Parts: sequence; C-alpha cells; structure tokens
Amino acid sequence: MGEGDVNLTETARTLRRNSTDAESLLWKHLRARQMDGFKFRRQEQIGRFIVDFVCYDKKLIVEADGGQHATEQKKDEERTCWLNAQGFRVVRFWNNEILTNIEGVLDVVRAHL
Repeated sequence: MGEGDVNLTETARTLRRNSTDAESLLWKHLRARQMDGFKFRRQEQIGRFIVDFVCYDKKLIVEADGGQHATEQKKDEERTCWLNAQGFRVVRFWNNEILTNIEGVLDVVRAHL
C-alpha cells in the first residue's frame, strides 16, 4: 500500500464521519442490506477515487452530489468514465432530490440493481 492509499483511507474515514444530510438519509435506506438484500458500502475507495456508495455484487455506484458538482462537471465526467471502464455503473442524484424525493431515488436505485 502506497502513501497515497493511506491518505485516501483517512479521507474516506473523515467523509464517513462528516456525511451530508443527503448522504445520511440515503445511507439509512441502503445500509444493512435493506435494499432488496444487496450489500452497500459507503465512502469506499475504488482506484484513486472515493465513491459515496457502492454495491460490489451489482457493480453499482450511487453518488450524492451537492452544489460543488455543478462546477466540477468535467472532473466528474472523467471519474465516471474511469469507473465505467472498470465495469461499474454510476448513478448520480442531487442532494436536494434525495432530501425531497427519497422514495423516487430509491426506486431508481432499485431499478439499476
């Protein structure tokens, strides 16, 4: 494990401790195999990235995006392309959508599973 891996591990731990309201709400519904028995992990390192939620069984990544992602579209596209090349599907939701329409968000996640 290289020095960069340690930094990402610490970053992932910090992100888990400091989840946004939207991430916390979504995790409440994804954790403990509540989503049709599928196991999700949160703030998981994949390559040089940390993803919000991942179901390895279905190679599905669920991202909760805040306002900062509107200005980081190119970076997000590159990240999604790399994750797709590794065999993952990435589904993104705006935090506001998660907070105001959690059932709709869960329906979309369920459809991708």
